[in-house]
Amino acid sequence: MPNTKPNNAPVTSSVFVALVGRPNVGKSSLTNHLVGEKVAIVTQKPQTTRNRITGIITKGPVQYVLLDTPGIHKPRNRLDSRMTQTAAASLKDVDVTLMLFEPAGAFTDSELNMVEALRKAGPAIAVINKVDLLTDFATLEARKKQVEAFGVFDSVTAVSAKDGTGCEALFPLLGAYANPGPHYFDDEAFTDMPEKELVAELVREKALLYMRDEIPHGIAVTVESFKERPDQDLIDIQVEICCERKSHKGMIIGKGGQMLKKIASAARLDCEELLGARVNLQCWVKVREDWRDNDRMLDNLGFAKP
Repeated sequence: MPNTKPNNAPVTSSVFVALVGRPNVGKSSLTNHLVGEKVAIVTQKPQTTRNRITGIITKGPVQYVLLDTPGIHKPRNRLDSRMTQTAAASLKDVDVTLMLFEPAGAFTDSELNMVEALRKAGPAIAVINKVDLLTDFATLEARKKQVEAFGVFDSVTAVSAKDGTGCEALFPLLGAYANPGPHYFDDEAFTDMPEKELVAELVREKALLYMRDEIPHGIAVTVESFKERPDQDLIDIQVEICCERKSHKGMIIGKGGQMLKKIASAARLDCEELLGARVNLQCWVKVREDWRDNDRMLDNLGFAKP
């Protein structure tokens, strides 16, 4: 149907944006800041984002749809391969790509490969993140010149997803790539992720925050049951935390169950804020050996091939 509007009403448009970059460059933090809601979990550990996360912002007639992708890195198992493929496939689905860079340091091979992929993809904007860490203007200017030298990006801008510097200026830059047409999502929506998936991510975030480095990437979280009690402001949620080793199961549960209680208590508070209701959260731990290298288990755990 034609996109007709009453006289003097602005014509609606939408722009789909992929956020790509190395692990821990700040893609999820920037997504959350722009959306104004927590749609992507954030930790200091690399490869926190595993699936493509959708953040939605509607500003008047323009709807911005952000696709936060896993960090680009050299795959070490089949899960890593699927994550890398997800990031690469996202370039084909969008109107413009935001590639985030660290404010200093050498470019990784994975970053250089992504830059080459962008030469064959659609338009792209470079975003130098974490400018709050810089102490002098010359370092930022040097980085901008390095990125501009790639000859791939329509523009190069600098932001801090942490304190918000430069973030609002991204909207007019992205709006230039918007296509006239109806909005694809409700104007009040901030993500298309089901509530169950958001809950699973919140539990995984707490495990990443509280557990030792070698364990969290060997876990996956699925919501097995999500039931609202009739006539009560209470949701019963049962979650399975899957790990790769029996020894890891003991570490996740902790002495006297203390670690699992700590993870569940912190996640419950975030779930209650997300869902706007009281939550009874029960977490269970199950061993699935080498699930990150098993295609069938990856499918069952929701890590579909792009």
